[in-house]
Amino acid sequence: MATFSIVGYDPKTGDLGVAVQSKFFAVGSVVPWAKAGVGAVATQSYANVDYGPDGLERLAKGQSARETVDALTKADANRRLRQLGIVDAKGRSASFTGSGCKHWAGHIEKPNFCAQGNILTGEEVVRSMVSSYEQAQKKTGTGLCDWLALALMDGQKAGGDSRGRQSAALLVVRKNGGYAGGNDRFIDLRVDDHKTPIVELLRLLSIHKKMFRRAHENPPKAG
Repeated sequence: MATFSIVGYDPKTGDLGVAVQSKFFAVGSVVPWAKAGVGAVATQSYANVDYGPDGLERLAKGQSARETVDALTKADANRRLRQLGIVDAKGRSASFTGSGCKHWAGHIEKPNFCAQGNILTGEEVVRSMVSSYEQAQKKTGTGLCDWLALALMDGQKAGGDSRGRQSAALLVVRKNGGYAGGNDRFIDLRVDDHKTPIVELLRLLSIHKKMFRRAHENPPKAG
């Protein structure tokens, strides 16, 4: 699964999320996993989908992002084919890129977020995502969803997936942030098959902001 993604945590609101783009149909059904107050996970390359629920379970039990990444990959006989990014609810991030992931593949870990990708045009894709995320945080009136989405867009502008584009997804969780407070899925947007999936994802995000304006303008405070 040729993919680039970013997982992030907003220490001011407690929001956690994942943004991903891939030359793969319906990438949002595979890569992004998150749970409010626990963490966010992106599992990709020859994705082990068990990393999602298993990773969140480990985080919920108190393991750090690094401990979780190490435990998941150590137990996986095919770990050389996996790529994984995790951020926990304390802002600790950790990534893993197996030696068997196709070139270019790699990751960058930062406080509160990490970016990773495989079968990319080059390292500049991940570096651009990191730079974009850091700059986006400085803009007033923005939140985690914006930081993640803008990072994804700039990763694409830097070259993105060397095979092309097909799907994208954005998942942001917040305690009682879902419809009518019934779950934690504050934002759960997917573009399963599109010529310009990130552009379409940003369009959907703009609609979400209009429909749920109060939730965007009055986010909770962490803790």
